[in-house]
Amino acid sequence: MEERMDTVYPYLTECAGEAARVAAAVKPDRLDAASGCGDWDVRTLVNHWVAYTAHGMVHRARREAYPDDLATRDFTAEADWADRYAAQLEQGVAAWSRPAVWDGEIDLGFARQPAPEVATLLWAELVLHGWDVAHAVGEEFRVSDGAAALLLHVVGKNAELYRQYEGFADPVALDDGASVYERALALSGRDPR
Repeated sequence: MEERMDTVYPYLTECAGEAARVAAAVKPDRLDAASGCGDWDVRTLVNHWVAYTAHGMVHRARREAYPDDLATRDFTAEADWADRYAAQLEQGVAAWSRPAVWDGEIDLGFARQPAPEVATLLWAELVLHGWDVAHAVGEEFRVSDGAAALLLHVVGKNAELYRQYEGFADPVALDDGASVYERALALSGRDPR
């Protein structure tokens, strides 16, 4: 599967809407609960999700460096953080809506990558951490069959590298009847059961 605007952008739009829905379901009393992502609580997970998906989409599309405080900002300190996240996701989706943004490379600070690959990795972060947040608060992160197939492709392509940097845990074994989405989650070290 080639990563291009026409094969990725529709799922970016779809999953941004799903991420906004899941964010709205996170209740304040769940923010200090365990997230299931290592030693992160839900607040830490949400802050990472917000920073590197919505804000990440905007900054990468504009070819701008991340602000210095992005990794340490507590987005959840604002009572309306979920609404702000939804609005930032809309900006991110709009930023990637122009075909010219998908051309060339993006300087990540440590390497340069083709823009379609960067967009696809940002999208995968949105979905995988969206699933993490949803799972942590008793929700589902729903994706279409096409999005599930793209996720399996992206995770399969990057899993070993992500494991080297402890971004993914070891793959989880599943029964033969697992869906494509479940297989993608399991390959990323998440247990969809």
